[in-house]
Amino acid sequence: MLDFDEKKFEEKTLSREEIFHGKIFHVVRDIVSLPDNTTSFRELVFHNGGVAIAPVHGDKMILVGQYRKALEQFIFEIPAGKLEVGEELDPQAAALRELEEETGYKAENLIEMSAFYGTPGFSSEKTYVYFSSELTKIKHPRAADVGEFLEKVEVALPEAKEMIATGQISDAKTILAIWYWEIQQLKAEVEKNA
Repeated sequence: MLDFDEKKFEEKTLSREEIFHGKIFHVVRDIVSLPDNTTSFRELVFHNGGVAIAPVHGDKMILVGQYRKALEQFIFEIPAGKLEVGEELDPQAAALRELEEETGYKAENLIEMSAFYGTPGFSSEKTYVYFSSELTKIKHPRAADVGEFLEKVEVALPEAKEMIATGQISDAKTILAIWYWEIQQLKAEVEKNA
């Protein structure tokens, strides 16, 4: 880990104005004091966080497609969702819930691939991303969220990479998951040939 004085870069909040408080996130505008003693403003989005899971069933990854209004397009993603209040203490359980609701599967084990901030310049949203290749179909899974319309597909790695190239997959968490999956396959191939 790099050793340096990060405190000298701190921006101190001088004032905060609440702009919007919604069900999923809230927005504020801060006036801040910068390290050079000037002031500026920051528009910030506070979000409880999210979870995602890359489920691999046999030699295929399960993806869900849905229309994303912010993009005005239909894209495919790994199963994901927001952390409900209180779930930030156990994001793994939230990922298992999302997997069941969106695919009808449960995972026997989860490997945490990463936990990352997608847009730290203005958002506090942290996404926990898991991987599992040990899935079991559930007879009576939890229902999908109200107002959520999904198309479930299973794709092999070459098809997933092609979907990235054509823009059918365009979100960071899913691209990360597919790269992780490819690395796992390459590791398995190396071990098999060793």
